[in-house]
Amino acid sequence: MKRSNQRGAPRDKGRDTMSAQSNWQVRRLAGSLGAEITGLDLNEIAAGDEAGIEAVMAQLLEHQVIFFPGQKMDIDSHVALGKRFGRVESHPNLKNPFTQHNEVFELAATQGGVADEWHTDITFEDQPSIMSILHMVTCPEFGGDTMWTNLNQAYQELSPPMQALCDGLTALHDAHPHNREDIMAVHPVVRVHPETGAKALYVNEHFTRRLVEMNATESKVVLDYLTSWVKNPRFTVRYHWTPGTIAIWDNRCTQHFVLNDFEGERIIQRVTVMGDVVEPAQPSPWESWVRPGRLSATTRLDRQLNRYMKNKSAESAES
Repeated sequence: MKRSNQRGAPRDKGRDTMSAQSNWQVRRLAGSLGAEITGLDLNEIAAGDEAGIEAVMAQLLEHQVIFFPGQKMDIDSHVALGKRFGRVESHPNLKNPFTQHNEVFELAATQGGVADEWHTDITFEDQPSIMSILHMVTCPEFGGDTMWTNLNQAYQELSPPMQALCDGLTALHDAHPHNREDIMAVHPVVRVHPETGAKALYVNEHFTRRLVEMNATESKVVLDYLTSWVKNPRFTVRYHWTPGTIAIWDNRCTQHFVLNDFEGERIIQRVTVMGDVVEPAQPSPWESWVRPGRLSATTRLDRQLNRYMKNKSAESAES
């Protein structure tokens, strides 16, 4: 993401960023990722502090998920903060239980809103989420923590043969958890971060259905391994919430998971920055899998992939 200088005057961004962080206290939370930051007011950054935005982005690129406890942000400031980073949206498929706002997504535990499956946000769209900015509105005194995992490290710690295989694969994602299996996108299994250049595994158990270049049974074995691998505790951080905390995470290199181990209400409001362009580690050297031979009972295993391919062929013909 490149952000222009709204004032138009030349300046030293590096010096301004360092100045913005001079009163910040940054505390790392785990060996792999995560930091808690105090000593700043995000309302001031949301209101137009360009150096502050650059400083927040620098911390996000370094730590992948960052937490700002004790903030007092109303919904308008929350949205304004998101817009400093790009185009924001609510949720394409799910409705808010309480707060009606077309740029904020809300989840309430008492309404079934507990995201207790590992995922990266909105990967079923062609241009998914760049980052998410969450406001913890209400949370239990204990339980309800969230975990994140570092997808750069997950890729780096694969063996070279497995890296080489994954580099050339793509995967089909869909919105089946939202009862919208018809909303589909194909993304590389290994993507390159546009700002850091680091490679990351980009498959998740919630939205990723199959590997495009493999048959259904091969896909299941490899995909099950990869979605299990990213949960390795060495790659993760776990955060205990307090009301008012703002969290920002980079969806281009993380997944997250909510621990469903609490009683009572837990309400989050999320602003989602959209428009990610997912670049592969390399173009796939293989064609999409097409099952040879006649139809049979197992043809159903390829039905969704075939539907996606037919839809894309029709779109190409129309254009």
